[in-house]
Amino acid sequence: MRYFLELSYDGTPYHGWQRQPNAISIQEVLEESLSTILRNKIVVFGAGRTDTGVHATQIMAHFDHESELELNQLKYKLNAILPAEIAIRKVDEVQKNAHARFDAVSRSYEYHVTLVKDPFRIKKSYYFKKELDINRMNEAAKLLLNYTNFKCFSKSKTDVKTYNCNITNAVWENNGNHLVFKISANRFLRNMVRAIVGTLIEIGEHKLTNEDLAAIIKNEDRSQAGYSVPAHGLYLTAVEYSNIIYKR
Repeated sequence: MRYFLELSYDGTPYHGWQRQPNAISIQEVLEESLSTILRNKIVVFGAGRTDTGVHATQIMAHFDHESELELNQLKYKLNAILPAEIAIRKVDEVQKNAHARFDAVSRSYEYHVTLVKDPFRIKKSYYFKKELDINRMNEAAKLLLNYTNFKCFSKSKTDVKTYNCNITNAVWENNGNHLVFKISANRFLRNMVRAIVGTLIEIGEHKLTNEDLAAIIKNEDRSQAGYSVPAHGLYLTAVEYSNIIYKR
């Protein structure tokens, strides 16, 4: 039987989602906790591979188990032994061929920027000290919806079959001294959101123009795009699926 986990985590103490030989990861902690509770070796497959220091307010993962589980009890036991930075929100039984990564139809991220030295945000937001033109940044963000090839924002030497992504939403929200960039797409390339934010910030500083952004995307050259903003301001906020994957 296959089960989906909905979880959230503070990525600060972890080296990303994916299990690594010499560093602690979300996947490793989750697999070991499940294996302890179920008394069997459990392998977990996540909806995405967040980088070191990146957070998730919602991410999905799946695992298989040979027998039917009491879902609320499993949720309770997992939350009891997982570290404080990782929380299980829900456990669902799904169709036996459902896949947390490949069946996702949409993913959403937020990037948080604080414009003042705020001790309550400084470790979870990018502290940016210069003035930014939010209107220019939003005008530029709208342009992203006109394109599909985002090789210019992908980490170099990434092994992917295509650089195409269908962005459905990209907008900056201005909450006084706290800015939030929200973006949704069917898929994202590695480092894509952080590179987009860095480029939009340079537009907000009047270092780049909308015309520059269009040229950067068309040229497919990562070196022409803006810098990658720090990981600690990035949050995976939603992963969506078709209802057909769930047990009726």
